Amino acid sequence: MAKEKTAFVCTSCGYDSPKWVGKCPACGEWNTFVEQKVGKKSGGLMSDHGMASETSPVSMSRIDTEDEPRINLYDDELNRVLGGGLVPGSLTLLGGEPGIGKSTLILQTVLRLKGHKVLYVSGEESARQIKLRANRLCEIPEGQSSDSSSECFVVCEAMIEKVFKHVQSVNPDIMVIDSIQTMATETVESSPGSISQIRECAAQLLKFAKESNIPVILIGHINKEGSIAGPKILEHMVDTVLQFEGDQHYMYRIVRAIKNRFGSTAELGIYEMLHNGLRQVANPSELLLSDINGNEGLSGVAIASAIEGVRPLLIETQALVSTAAYGTPQRSATGFDLRRLNMLLAVLEKRVGFKLAQKDVYLNIAGGIRVTDPAIDLSVIAAVLSSNVDTGIERNVCMAGEVGLSGEIRPVNRILQRIAEAEKLGFKSILIPEANANGLDFSKFSISVSSVRKVEEALRILFG
Repeated sequence: MAKEKTAFVCTSCGYDSPKWVGKCPACGEWNTFVEQKVGKKSGGLMSDHGMASETSPVSMSRIDTEDEPRINLYDDELNRVLGGGLVPGSLTLLGGEPGIGKSTLILQTVLRLKGHKVLYVSGEESARQIKLRANRLCEIPEGQSSDSSSECFVVCEAMIEKVFKHVQSVNPDIMVIDSIQTMATETVESSPGSISQIRECAAQLLKFAKESNIPVILIGHINKEGSIAGPKILEHMVDTVLQFEGDQHYMYRIVRAIKNRFGSTAELGIYEMLHNGLRQVANPSELLLSDINGNEGLSGVAIASAIEGVRPLLIETQALVSTAAYGTPQRSATGFDLRRLNMLLAVLEKRVGFKLAQKDVYLNIAGGIRVTDPAIDLSVIAAVLSSNVDTGIERNVCMAGEVGLSGEIRPVNRILQRIAEAEKLGFKSILIPEANANGLDFSKFSISVSSVRKVEEALRILFG
């Protein structure tokens, strides 16, 4: 009997080595190599389901560049993140924490599709479990019978070769794999979920999607570090990587594109988790803000006008400043970069003269979302000083501006869109950088626009 061949594979990046090493030469991680069996691979990846594997070079001038019509998913949030819809022949990976709602989002999306045949491949749940979830989602429009979801076919299978046989019999327009970590192929002699299995199954699905022009949606797990489980090459192979995030203690869920070959990576979609599935949030500003006039007099609260993608958001920034109880001051930020918070506190110390070195500072972005827009710097500083002096900021005032190291208020993009969103939500005044006000006419807005050049000017307007 022939001796089984083994190799050592890095669980972080997928690099393989004939012997065990402590530090991966590819990614530099320590103690990530595990031993796996190596089996013989078949000659062609797609030979099992009859797809052609022969290709020939084509002149660049003869390649058709006409835009193919995208598949409308009847979900404005998901369509926006994907760049306008699902591209035929694309491979999309949706990752997120356990229980965050990945399967719920995809299932309610495919149940909503009209005129498209969907093959839903589940390696984790039974067909009965999927049917019970579909009934709970209640996504079938009223007035239609239960046959309206007859275009969605469910198969519970973990072997990729058998999945391709089902594809030939069903001939779907869209295929969903839930999840890629449960899939396995006969060409690799290792357990499902291993580095080699995920890499080989993803390669076969990628070749299938490109040759058949059928879009494939993969659902992926994430590890304890927050990255998608499996080799890093998995994210390089797919066309689009979507991150589904949100705190389970909050009802909001956010879909953002980490990688997108067919659209922008700056877009995000916001959902609200309800008992019957995920609801699209068309105007998230109203949900992320508390009652504008209901919390008068509370210190440590400031409203920022932020932009995520092309969407303006009014976000509530909360801060708490207290005397350090244990000698060493603590800095904590939720939904905001902690290093940037330390930088802003240093600006307050050096440029404005507020002594916060011996005080604890806690910062929170209300609603459980994470914001990366630098335009909320001004609201962070305002909230910190409001808590420090225990003086509230008027709730009908919002602000937008990036703070530089010399204490200046730097200009931000799309200032007119930020002002219009604040006016729509009933704010009476907004603070903007002076550089943004040059050459612009704000007479069409009923909201009062104040331009500031330095942090001291903004604080003088806010606190008198």
